[in-house]
Amino acid sequence: MYELTIIDGADTAAIADWLRGRVAGGGAVTVPGGSTPFPILTALIDAGESNWAGLVVWPNDDRIVPEDHEASNTGKLRALLEPAGARIVPLTEDASPPHFALTWLGMGPDGHIASLFPNTDPQIHDDLSIRRLTPDPLPAHAPFDRITLTIPALMDTDAIAFTLGGAADKRAVFDAAVRGENDLPVARLLRTARERDIPVTVFT
Repeated sequence: MYELTIIDGADTAAIADWLRGRVAGGGAVTVPGGSTPFPILTALIDAGESNWAGLVVWPNDDRIVPEDHEASNTGKLRALLEPAGARIVPLTEDASPPHFALTWLGMGPDGHIASLFPNTDPQIHDDLSIRRLTPDPLPAHAPFDRITLTIPALMDTDAIAFTLGGAADKRAVFDAAVRGENDLPVARLLRTARERDIPVTVFT
């Protein structure tokens, strides 16, 4: 059954505790890049209570840079999670994403998810599960072409989680998407989750 749960003011420890139950059984998860997820993942590892050996981790998206580049999501995930026993799968255009136990997403203030920016017009029935694309405008902090899971790949999941990082502007965009007041990428994904009865948990 579709359920949207919003947890306000969640700190790193609270989010890590919630995620622990989602990764305990192994399987595949997809996680966001950016600054928000890595302190949470570090808290999970430091707790030492999760079985990472059975976990397969896919980035939601990545910048088209070498893995040793500071902008590489895959490189950061590999450095953090492989020593703990997880397997990291880099995004390539010929990869075949699995069914995910959890799709964990961030969101930009423009309503983008993964690297599905508004200008890319992501489709809920995209015939591809992975796309290479160029955001417009290119973010100043990461001016690179991207590779990303598409909405159908992100939606092939048991559950969805968002971490919004406490930003008021993001919360306003997200709430408008929930109400159906915009057609941004996040709104398209939320609408699809509702239609498919996929539960969504949001940490603000």
